[in-house]
Amino acid sequence: MKSSPSDDTKHAAKRTQPNALGLETSPYLLQHALNPVDWFPWGDEALSRAKQRNKPIFLSIGYSACHWCHVMEHESFENSEIAALMNDLFVCIKVDREERPDLDQIYMSAVQMLTGRGGWPMSVFLTSDQRPFYGGTYWPPTSRMGMPGFRDILIGVSEAWQNRREDVLRSADELTGEVVRAARESLPRSGLSLATLRGAMGQFLQRVDWQQGGFGGAPKFPHPMDLRVLLRCWQRFGEQEALDAVRLTLDKMANGGIYDQLGGGFHRYSTDAQWLAPHFEKMLYDNALLVQVYLEAFQATGNANDARVVRNTLDYVLREMTQPQGGFYSTQDADSEGEEGKFFVWTEDEVLALLGPEDGRVFCDAYDVTPDGNWEGHNILNRPKLHEQAAKVLQVSPEELETVLARCRTKLFDARSRRIAPGRDDKVLVSWNGLMIAAMSQAAAILGEPRYAVAAAAAADFILNNMRDANGWLLHSFKDGQARFNAYLDDYACLIDGLIDLYQATFEPRWLDAALEFAEQMLSRFEDARSGGFFYTSIDHEQLVARVKDTQDNATPSGNGMAAFALARLGTLTGRAKLLGRGYATLEAMSGQLDKFAMASGQSLLALDFVLGPTQEIVVVESGEPTADAVLSELHQRFWPNKVVARRLSQLADIDLPGSLRDLLSGKQSSTSELTTFVCERGSCQAPLIGLEAWREFLAARDVVR
Repeated sequence: MKSSPSDDTKHAAKRTQPNALGLETSPYLLQHALNPVDWFPWGDEALSRAKQRNKPIFLSIGYSACHWCHVMEHESFENSEIAALMNDLFVCIKVDREERPDLDQIYMSAVQMLTGRGGWPMSVFLTSDQRPFYGGTYWPPTSRMGMPGFRDILIGVSEAWQNRREDVLRSADELTGEVVRAARESLPRSGLSLATLRGAMGQFLQRVDWQQGGFGGAPKFPHPMDLRVLLRCWQRFGEQEALDAVRLTLDKMANGGIYDQLGGGFHRYSTDAQWLAPHFEKMLYDNALLVQVYLEAFQATGNANDARVVRNTLDYVLREMTQPQGGFYSTQDADSEGEEGKFFVWTEDEVLALLGPEDGRVFCDAYDVTPDGNWEGHNILNRPKLHEQAAKVLQVSPEELETVLARCRTKLFDARSRRIAPGRDDKVLVSWNGLMIAAMSQAAAILGEPRYAVAAAAAADFILNNMRDANGWLLHSFKDGQARFNAYLDDYACLIDGLIDLYQATFEPRWLDAALEFAEQMLSRFEDARSGGFFYTSIDHEQLVARVKDTQDNATPSGNGMAAFALARLGTLTGRAKLLGRGYATLEAMSGQLDKFAMASGQSLLALDFVLGPTQEIVVVESGEPTADAVLSELHQRFWPNKVVARRLSQLADIDLPGSLRDLLSGKQSSTSELTTFVCERGSCQAPLIGLEAWREFLAARDVVR
């Protein structure tokens, strides 16, 4: 199993009293509180110290689940000689990228310009006024394998600062100027049309790995937003290849090592092209986004395994990633006991000892467990053979095989639970919680599992009650009873989107009331009224060297793409033309990017598909039996992404309707004692569907047309 590539602990050291990080709440920063490095958190104290002492800043950005962050800490930041150099020559600042994505975006841009690549840990040298002039990612303590040594870099940068200051400052000016220009530039607008979606489909399909699924080769990332776009293109254009690409990718991931075959949930990404060997950290956002695409694939294909993956993943989140007050935790580490993946992997002897020879033989054959292992002498559980193929090889029925495997998984999971678990970053982030609120809400509706809606509501209540300032504005992060940091664009956009799904799972208007409030805050504090779209930071945010716009997806949806999606949905559901218009305008500002760089624009393309429509508003009015549940159950079994759904009690007068829904629900009442369904488009409604049978006939006719 992977551990630190350097076993030189000769100079390893820890201080007896914490450095300035000891007062922080971030688990990542607290991991470095006993380093011999005199770390400071980002803030006035550190920045002032750099100016007063005329020293450059060494800025290190990472996160708690990052394996190579741990490696660099062990090799360099716990090394007393290197720490002494750092303390003598620099003011050292440590940042948790999950707390300060604004800083991460700016300085990652600089590192990518300098090196052509990025990653974490990110290591950047700054002037005292925060301008970057040199940087990289992981550096070993001494030079090896073509990489410069961190010790030599520290000495070299300091020598340049002392003896070639003008050159350093000139480089800082040039690099900062490039970062600012990159933050401002956008491609020429190209208009919004179906041609953009068709072109995006072509770009996606060109990148598909038709043997192993996914896009491109190793390392391989899940790309959930792009898969959701392909599902929409399959439905819209009748392109079977688009569905085939999604189906292949989801099946390969669900059978691979990237999926936790015992405990549920997905690891970060695969280091190989076969989805076998992941980086073992588990991130809340990956699991939220993958749940959504598996749910949509379940609707589109009826594949029961998709529903199983969703349930197991969400059950993992409820079991291991949910705080008692309802919020969802951020990450689980890749490492345990100092080794990457140790918690998750097995030897054949361990498996056979726990399961016995008969069950053990069956399990090992099905899950690729061998004496030599499939990864560094150990076994990552995966299903290289289809279930039916494995049953045929073992000469049992598929049902018999599943009975045995279920029994085995339970035993191994129980045994694994007694191991030392990976560390968990238990801070609550609004943006990632918004993604999981959406996933839980969608699963509640599609799978008919109310417990997921209960969990989503608890998380939403936690945020509304604990993560706002005195003005009612959102705060980004919560840890140890304290909410901190101005919220960012994606905090607002993801939460608004999650609240929309939560309303459609529970039909409690208070969720839409909150979504509308946050939408107004987002427009007033983040919108770029001049050029369109939204800045990543609010108008009252700390002034940094650049104010960026987040338009390209990374592991999470871009802030602008999610803002456009959420505003379009919220405007449609509440009848607020202003919100729908702002969503459309945001997409117009990004239209050039959508045409040229589809692989960076999945979330924006989802928004484009929604606004191009046709998009329906479905209102279910119930007067008695059958209840709206019958209509909604059949609706949720179908892949119908471009819709919003509302529910009304017939006896409720228009004047008593909640304000957030008055525009959509007014005038929609049942003329009989039967349940009535209205299907509308941009406020224009078809004849009401009276009774459950009329609704079923409508769905059947729609299925034939599509």
